Amino acid sequence: MTITEEKVVSLSYTLVVEGDVVETVKEDKPMRFIYGLGYLLPAFEKKILGKKVGDEFSFTLNPSEGYGEIDPNAVVELSKDIFKVNGKIEDGLLVKDKVIPMQDSGGNRLNGIVEDIMENSVKMNFNHPLAGCELHFSGKVVDIRQASEKELIDGLYGERAASSCGGSCDGCSGCN
Repeated sequence: MTITEEKVVSLSYTLVVEGDVVETVKEDKPMRFIYGLGYLLPAFEKKILGKKVGDEFSFTLNPSEGYGEIDPNAVVELSKDIFKVNGKIEDGLLVKDKVIPMQDSGGNRLNGIVEDIMENSVKMNFNHPLAGCELHFSGKVVDIRQASEKELIDGLYGERAASSCGGSCDGCSGCN
C-alpha cells in the first residue's frame, strides 16, 4: 500500500530548524493523520505522496511552503488591561517569550508570544513560531492503512487533527 488520499499514515520524523532539533517523533509513538484532508502542510504531504511502509524521507520546506514569512503586522502592542482578570494580572502571565492563548475580535483562537513588557502595554507576536524558517524533515513511514468512513467524517478516533509539528508548537523553540 502506498500513501494516497484517505489513507491513515503513521510517520516517525525529526524536524530540524537552523541546526537545532525542534521535534522528534519516534516509531513507537508515530504521528498519525489522514492523508489529503489538510492535517499537514500541503508541501509536506506532496513530498511523501506515493511512499510505502518502511520508506525513508528527507526534505526541506522553505518558509513559503511552511508557515510563511514573518509578518510584521502580526506583531502588535496591546494594553495590559486586556490581560486582567478581576482587575488583576496573574503573576507569571506576562513573561518574555511566554506563549499565551488568546482570541481575536472574530472569536478565532490564536497563540501570542510575549515579546516585550512595557509600563502600560505588551508587545505580542502572533506569527507562527516557525514563520520565516526553513524546515528540515527526515523520517520514515511506519504504517499505512485505509481510513474508515467514520474516520473520514470524525477524524482519527475523534482526535484533534495532527499538525506538521505534532501539535506541540507551543513548546518548540522556533527560530524567531
